[in-house]
Amino acid sequence: MPRIRTAARVLLGASLVLAGVSHLTFARDEFRAQVPGLIIDLAPVSEDAVVLGSGVAEVALGGALLLAPRGRRRTVGRIAAAFFAAVFPGNVSQWLHRRDAFGLDTDGKRFTRLLFQPLLIAWALWSTRRPRR
Repeated sequence: MPRIRTAARVLLGASLVLAGVSHLTFARDEFRAQVPGLIIDLAPVSEDAVVLGSGVAEVALGGALLLAPRGRRRTVGRIAAAFFAAVFPGNVSQWLHRRDAFGLDTDGKRFTRLLFQPLLIAWALWSTRRPRR
């Protein structure tokens, strides 16, 4: 089981790094579709700034999942899980406002994506959990 957990942590970390880089480069416009209007209304920042900030956070979290020493992995997993919970409103906003991005061009596809966010949270927590003795 430790090897499976390690592979899951590495895959999640690499996926976060790739997602973060895509926020900063080739998928920037697509990610703007997920920025809730409420954030723009409440904070004096642009959609682009939110996308760039979340991209930097994803690269950092992905790198931490890949490189954190064993004693720090559980903390990194909890931070990653909190991040996934924090960005969930963006996914809800994309669904509610029917914004197309990433091939999510129907209400059903956008809604189905919402179901995966709890799985990402569980994945972050499980893959960084300390092995049972």
